[in-house]
Amino acid sequence: MLRSMYSGISGMKNFQTKLDVIGNNIANVNTFGFKKGRVTFKDMVSQTISGASEGDGNRGGVNPKQVGLGSQLASIDTVDTQGSMQTTGRVLDVGIQGDGYLVIKDSSGMEKYTRAGNLFFDNNGNLVTASGDIVQGYNANGQLVGIKIDNPETISNLSIGEDGVISYKKGEDTFSDWTIAIARFSNNGGLEKVGENYYVHTNAAGTIETGRPTENGAGKLVSGVLEMSNVDLSEEFTEMIVAQRGFQANTRIITTSDEILQELVNLKR
Repeated sequence: MLRSMYSGISGMKNFQTKLDVIGNNIANVNTFGFKKGRVTFKDMVSQTISGASEGDGNRGGVNPKQVGLGSQLASIDTVDTQGSMQTTGRVLDVGIQGDGYLVIKDSSGMEKYTRAGNLFFDNNGNLVTASGDIVQGYNANGQLVGIKIDNPETISNLSIGEDGVISYKKGEDTFSDWTIAIARFSNNGGLEKVGENYYVHTNAAGTIETGRPTENGAGKLVSGVLEMSNVDLSEEFTEMIVAQRGFQANTRIITTSDEILQELVNLKR
């Protein structure tokens, strides 16, 4: 009787968390490069009333008798599927088609990763994200450093190739001395979200492989487009209904258990 009440409470908490994740997904339906979350459950420990026993020549075996004690969160996954591409026509808007993340360094030197490719040149010629953090790339010497082009206001014919090479003209001279870097991980789901469309590496993400687009399995860069969120509103609303009904069912368990307790209290009048 009391076990059922606590089972209902555990179910309510889990569905509250599921609704929190769904709400965040819907709130970020138009966030560039956003990857939706997904909640999974698992059962909690079961109380064994009597154990199993094997049969012999005179008597058959008996299965264990167990009562479950509710559910708990199994995982909150980041679903790393490809989002649709939205055409913008702006050269410095880049979408990643395939596996990989842009490599970013903030003002403290911390390395971060993002799929949001709305980039800009700041007043010093650094290629930066919307948050002002510098995009990393390979220079003419093959070094991985922050991308910087002096006097970006004087360049023309700017283009970014599928292989990440930035080409531009200054006067009559043509330059292709920068390549945008892409990082790949053994387990993309192991990256930790830190806000502002950024991820940071964790041990669960495995090894980091930083390289050039289109090489060694890395995705290609598409200039003039941005990757949209991979949130499917129809799926999220369906999951919202499932979570709502699951929450209601668990509240009914608690109500029913309370009514039985009330009957017990009223046995002595």
